Amino acid sequence: METTLRSTKETVVIGPDRPLVIIGERINPTGRKKLAKALEDGNLKLVQEEASKQVQEGAHVLDVNVGVSGIDEPKLLKEAILAVREVTEVPLCIDSALPRALEAGLQVYKGKALVNSVNGEERKLKEVLPVVKQYGAAVIGLTMDDDGIPKDAPKRLQIARKIVEEAQKIGIPPEDVIIDPLAMAISTDHTAALETLKAFRLIRDELGVNQTMGASNISFGLPERHPINGIFLAMAAIHGVTCPILDPTVWEIRRSILITDLLLAKDEYCMNFISVYRDKFPKE
Repeated sequence: METTLRSTKETVVIGPDRPLVIIGERINPTGRKKLAKALEDGNLKLVQEEASKQVQEGAHVLDVNVGVSGIDEPKLLKEAILAVREVTEVPLCIDSALPRALEAGLQVYKGKALVNSVNGEERKLKEVLPVVKQYGAAVIGLTMDDDGIPKDAPKRLQIARKIVEEAQKIGIPPEDVIIDPLAMAISTDHTAALETLKAFRLIRDELGVNQTMGASNISFGLPERHPINGIFLAMAAIHGVTCPILDPTVWEIRRSILITDLLLAKDEYCMNFISVYRDKFPKE
């Protein structure tokens, strides 16, 4: 099953038999004071710089989130999307907790965007899915519902199935639903990674849809976060993740993606790995 995203000039296809698609996470003010301040001031220069830098470092899709308290988020999200489009043509993932902001972003987006996100809550399903359908977008579905985030993998599968079925009811095909089983921090639950891997596998085998995850969530609160995230990324790819959300400017993480593709026979004759490595380290 393949998910196709488009801008006016570029197309990205996500699928289990294709190389991993990197969704760049850096245009997000959460935990980033400098970016949050720039957004509060209506200054989108840093947004453009982050967009360009991530694409240069291998991002195929860019997540755009401008969620800062007290701002007019629909208006600013529109402006941010247009600002990003001035510096790069990669497809965008329009990210907001507000359905009206998602719709505002989709109104100015030209192509087929990815929406981040819907979940299994009844209110979210009713508010977000019709917007996704109206604008012909694809959508990320988070495996949480009105009872919160379930710990066990079978329950996450159940929520994923509900999201896919509800999307189908209004004409959104399964290939346009990308599931995120929500990797949780192993610092608070040492079984969290294992249960998430089980969820990836169940969703892959039962539903066949593409899957994403926030790659840095698993290591929250721990030292050596980049190695932990990199190894988990490789394990997740084996179990069904096809388009992780991550920071491509961290070489250790990008290298993990490249090596994972190489070892899973998704990099013919290792040419992409060699090409990127030569560009990154031209004197070696």
